[in-house]
Amino acid sequence: MTTAFEPITIGATTASNRVFMAPMTRNRATLDGLATDIMVEYYTQRSDAGLIITEGIQPSPVGQGYISTPGLHSAEQVAAWRPITDAVHAAGGTIFAQLMHTGRIGHSLLTGLTPVAPSAVKAPGHCYTTEGPVDNIAPRELTEEEILQTIEDHATAARNAIVAGFDGVEIHGANGYLLQQFLSDNVNLRTDRWGGSVENRVRFPAEVVKAVAAAIGADRVGLRISPGNNDQDIVENNPAELYTTLLNALSDLPLAYVHMRETKADRDLTRKMRAAWSGPFVLNPMYDVDAPHKAVTEVFDDGVADAVAFARPFLSNPDLIARIKTEGPYNTADPNSFYGGGAEGYTDYPTATSA
Repeated sequence: MTTAFEPITIGATTASNRVFMAPMTRNRATLDGLATDIMVEYYTQRSDAGLIITEGIQPSPVGQGYISTPGLHSAEQVAAWRPITDAVHAAGGTIFAQLMHTGRIGHSLLTGLTPVAPSAVKAPGHCYTTEGPVDNIAPRELTEEEILQTIEDHATAARNAIVAGFDGVEIHGANGYLLQQFLSDNVNLRTDRWGGSVENRVRFPAEVVKAVAAAIGADRVGLRISPGNNDQDIVENNPAELYTTLLNALSDLPLAYVHMRETKADRDLTRKMRAAWSGPFVLNPMYDVDAPHKAVTEVFDDGVADAVAFARPFLSNPDLIARIKTEGPYNTADPNSFYGGGAEGYTDYPTATSA
């Protein structure tokens, strides 16, 4: 039986174990999207993860939806990531950059640009800017030319990630952001080849993945999905059909992995996605945050995934791998420091040996 602490080959990368660090937005970059010194410490502390998947990184200026998030679309941003990748590698870790275009999530006060989406459907909620929280605004509907440019933006950012020293990239197709907006029934109201039928709605995310794979090699590319997830007011009427169609469209690509965020306690949909993908399958499971080791055991006993990914447990436990082996104890995460700030609640969580 496979165990969590065995190595795993994911495309061109070998991970030392099968417990991965899931992406988490932490808002510690500069306002112009540069990774910072404190981010070097944060990621290096967590290098025992089989694979670190970074916070979401905007592939273009209009792809930014949150304040103080990093980018990979300028030479300065590429250079700012290099100390992080070098430090993680020196500590024996592996690291993928997550490319996250937020689509309709964002505001012109944040970027100077109107957010874009498959259709001009406004998102609920607020955007936090230097002027404080403001209501989200209606996005512009992407033109055909802009869709093609957005696909190329992802490919360019992926090339930049390799220059910055990353082992690969994960494309964010989950959590209500641009790729999932194209997949959705309520945000994608298009009647051209990018909308309408299931086959048309999967076209944009599939073309993004294919373009990135062509740019840096499919074996350095992962895809994150969250079937049935209604974050950001997303509606998917038949997620099993939708995501099976998407994964079938990518079946000829030897991707590093598909990474699924499980959003329902019922594992039936997870099993369907696992069956639809023959390559490495990573699961970010539903779990008890006070006992992540139980979820690890369940996932591998069940055989539903090849690796497991956690977010919040890695946030508050830089030595999570060691703590899972001993079944705890675990630090409690402080939600007040999740987004923005300095070292507090970011790099000051103790290890089990230093507590």
